[in-house]
Amino acid sequence: MKGSVGLPATTAIGSLLPSTRDLRQGLANTRLHLKQKPDAVICWTKKLVGNKVFHSQPGVSISRQANHSSAISAVVTDDSPSMTDSEEGIQNIGILSLDPGLEPYKDHFRYRMKRYVEQKILIEKYEGSLLEFAQGYLKFGLNREEGGIVYREWAPAAQEAQLIGDFNGWNGSDHRMEKNQFGVWSIKVSDSDGNPAIPHNSRLKFRFKYGNGVWVDRIPAWIKYATVDPTRFAAPYDGVYWDPPPTERYQFKFPRPPKPKAPRIYEAHVGMSSSEPRINSYREFADNVLPRIKANNYNTVQLMAVMEHSYYASFGYHVTNFFAVSSRSGTPEDLKYLIDKAHSLGLQVLMDVIHSHTSNNITDGLNGFDVGQASQDSYFHTGDRGYHKLWDSRLFNYANWEVLRFLLSNLRWWLEEFRFDGFRFDGVTSMLYHHHGINTTFTGAYNEYFSEATDVDAVVYLMLASSLIHNILPDATVIAEDVSGMPGLCRSVSEGGIGFDYRLAMAIPDKWIDYLKNKKDDDWSMKEITWSLTNRRYTEKCIAYAESHDQAIVGDKTIAFLLMDQEMYSGMSCLTDTSPNIDRGISLHKMIHFITMALGGEGYLNFMGNEFGHPEWIDFPREGNEWSYDKCRRQWNLVDTDHLRYKFMNAFDSAMNLLDEKFSFLSSSKQIVSSANEEDKIIVFEHGDLVFVFNFHTEKTYEGYKIGCDLPGKYRVALDSDAWEFGGGGRVDHDIDHFTMAEGIPGVPETNFNNRPNSFKVLSPPRTCVAYYRVEENQEQSKESITGDDTLASDLATLHESAEESAAAAEEISGSSNIEILEMEDNNKSPDELYEFLSDEQE
Repeated sequence: MKGSVGLPATTAIGSLLPSTRDLRQGLANTRLHLKQKPDAVICWTKKLVGNKVFHSQPGVSISRQANHSSAISAVVTDDSPSMTDSEEGIQNIGILSLDPGLEPYKDHFRYRMKRYVEQKILIEKYEGSLLEFAQGYLKFGLNREEGGIVYREWAPAAQEAQLIGDFNGWNGSDHRMEKNQFGVWSIKVSDSDGNPAIPHNSRLKFRFKYGNGVWVDRIPAWIKYATVDPTRFAAPYDGVYWDPPPTERYQFKFPRPPKPKAPRIYEAHVGMSSSEPRINSYREFADNVLPRIKANNYNTVQLMAVMEHSYYASFGYHVTNFFAVSSRSGTPEDLKYLIDKAHSLGLQVLMDVIHSHTSNNITDGLNGFDVGQASQDSYFHTGDRGYHKLWDSRLFNYANWEVLRFLLSNLRWWLEEFRFDGFRFDGVTSMLYHHHGINTTFTGAYNEYFSEATDVDAVVYLMLASSLIHNILPDATVIAEDVSGMPGLCRSVSEGGIGFDYRLAMAIPDKWIDYLKNKKDDDWSMKEITWSLTNRRYTEKCIAYAESHDQAIVGDKTIAFLLMDQEMYSGMSCLTDTSPNIDRGISLHKMIHFITMALGGEGYLNFMGNEFGHPEWIDFPREGNEWSYDKCRRQWNLVDTDHLRYKFMNAFDSAMNLLDEKFSFLSSSKQIVSSANEEDKIIVFEHGDLVFVFNFHTEKTYEGYKIGCDLPGKYRVALDSDAWEFGGGGRVDHDIDHFTMAEGIPGVPETNFNNRPNSFKVLSPPRTCVAYYRVEENQEQSKESITGDDTLASDLATLHESAEESAAAAEEISGSSNIEILEMEDNNKSPDELYEFLSDEQE
């Protein structure tokens, strides 16, 4: 889901679909401030402007059954005083030394670090530790305890409460709940004849009465499964007590794969992954789609729409039940099967987590617990601050103790119960600012990030979340969907950052859409393309992508469709000559994705189907299309049909990923753009040990084109988009050795060729891209080209064979022991002096 930038967005599907909103206005002007990077040619720094320090006075509700000081028995008020001379312990903010341009905002960083440490100290004081605090699911919701099932629910505004369900005929008169001084209702349903009185997989709800005497039924907030009657139109969901017997509970067999040097992410939606017009299941995805992902050399799968959402067309963004898997695709045990099988194939699995807002749905969702109470007694802010007007959804009060418990526990639940390997946090821009990015264009001026517009409560929550995640799973991958480019977002909490590992480079796809829709090929600017791809903060990693699910939703077009449009239905057969439009489309499709991957970030992402140029958009079943599933699927048959040209784009996608697998260029800090020639329409750059040449000219072939490089020696073709295997013309000879020549005076860059000490000459046909690798002495066989008449076919055959073997192994699901998740001490604390100072202050 995109952050809201520029003018108010429009809705493409229904009124509840933030992921499809056209929020691209103003992105072309977004600047993310590159700090000077060694050897980087295209980079810049902007003058900074003044800024006010933001001080809020939030009220924090603390619920706990243990005895503690009456001063904080129910509500703790943080008066948030201004910085004083006595707080000299808050000095060591490491991020300021990384970017001196942030120095004018040191008070802001000190303030939010102080807020983070104070919150963490309170959690440790009254909950034991952050890790214990994040195990709320062991107390709240329904849990087995000695002799029965105990149900607890935080509902301070309720006057009376009952537990109802199949087990008592939906009559709660004999199952009234008791309320403690913190607004937590509880009941123990004792076993009957040694058996649980509430059977596994039976339906239930929380019934309560609020101030006006009205009784309402709600799904328990911590429910672990929720289902709906498929035979009733618009039927409400029911909570389901999920506690399968040992024989039915899925047992993990495979360990988590090691964290990759750089993530190559395959973004996928399980429900729409079938080739048939229906909802796909977790097990079908595991058996049929995961082997495709492995064969295309991705190392990470990012699953969308996992958390239960009653409105399917929301793409999973309007979550109703945070601890429940989407029942449309199967049970919790089915999802565990999927994740275990991915691990058996060496694939890490990330989950798209939505903590930026929640569904406005009262009957099925968390919003049903808001019955007009004050903010400290609710999950949400009151009034306008608690409502996102563009997304028609509710906004969390991140200063509330029980909200922190709920959301942090939610993260630990998905990591430990399902063994996800990390998260992609959706809608982070909306969280970071009180304006949520609405009607806001981020120009890159630092005062846009650090001002009274910054929601420090949300920043502190994200700092706690990233600290928790990396302590539970040190190798977790955590990605922020942020369009603003806030400095420090992807630096550690100990430095004063927010703690994400990567940020999505959201401006890149918008640049490609702008070019494809509004510019003729001859008007493409090599310098502007290069600038858009390299415009990111040094030391803060990005995930680059040419198109994600946002670019495939109805109302927009995929890159392939923008390039080839209706001819994709008539001109993709290899049995006929290719048309100029199809030839251009396939060529640019390969180039756009490859240069985005090679130059745009430290990781790469692709949405399901775009690797082979899926011709149609995504349109979920809704009233506007007569509830059709026709375009809520992926047409795998197109890439599986050997005489169709979709296979060429798919093969190149596999080879792109294999190139990084062999040469690890994505994880390399060496990235140098040596030439962005507007007249020749050629971009030359180095990333890692590879030299890349992109010729965007519409018709010119350059023979003996001189390109700069760093190291002397002999270079050969590593990957060539014009190879026959990729639907090209086979014009680049892969058997030629390219020997370098020294350029200028050693150590004097201004005398070199394009600031590079060496050069060699290449053949560069129009609309092609070629990567070259340096052959080291006595190691000519160490790294072969992954293109060519023999090597690519051999590599791909091996990959597919390996994927089939891995899938077969996963089918057996045997022979490996379960993983133990070790609780580790928090190693993301703030600086020691600050921590000790504030600990003493609290005592």
